[in-house]
Amino acid sequence: MSEPRDIIVIGGSAGAIESLSELVSQLPAQLDAAIFVVIHTYPLGDSLLPAILTCRGSLTAAAATDGEPILCDRIYVARPDCHLMVERGRVRLSRGPKEGGHRPAIDPLFRSAASAYQQRVIGVILSGTRDDGSSGLRFIRRQGGTAIVQEPGEALFPQMPANAIRRARPQHVAPVDEIARLIAGHAGKPGTGEELRPGRVRRLPSGGSRFGRLERRPSPSTAPGR
Repeated sequence: MSEPRDIIVIGGSAGAIESLSELVSQLPAQLDAAIFVVIHTYPLGDSLLPAILTCRGSLTAAAATDGEPILCDRIYVARPDCHLMVERGRVRLSRGPKEGGHRPAIDPLFRSAASAYQQRVIGVILSGTRDDGSSGLRFIRRQGGTAIVQEPGEALFPQMPANAIRRARPQHVAPVDEIARLIAGHAGKPGTGEELRPGRVRRLPSGGSRFGRLERRPSPSTAPGR
């Protein structure tokens, strides 16, 4: 039985907050997936991004906390000066070395998600400069996940999407509104790494997943994502 696409990782840089805000505004309140976001930030000060995303959409966004459980219908935002990573059922933060001059960087998030959840991952690259995220997106594809890149012509800064297209060969290159439809239509549904097609959101029965379904709320008896 194919496992559900319920881990969505999104990365971007310059111009990405606008794209991400528009994307989040089009997602349903019950997504049956968890979203993880890395946008290149300055190392000092608190990020306003969680408040912006919560205000724009129906999903709750918050700065990620090391060790917290992964719950669906949540947006986990990288903290300044910390890499955001995913392990089975848990969020991890790290002050490890910068990658490409960035911490947080997109590649560590993408690599860790693909290592933990393989074909359950949908990776998205939005507007930005340089090439952070390209190798991570390629790794998501190699692990059986799905790669989506914002159409460079729509991005305020097209270099990051263009590099990701060239290096990762994503299944989809699309404008933000189409990316939102793809995510909303396929979050929580079985993934095989094949072409996604727009469709209605439906709930899947629990069970059948190697690490288990993500929970909507903490449970004392069941650890999410195991």
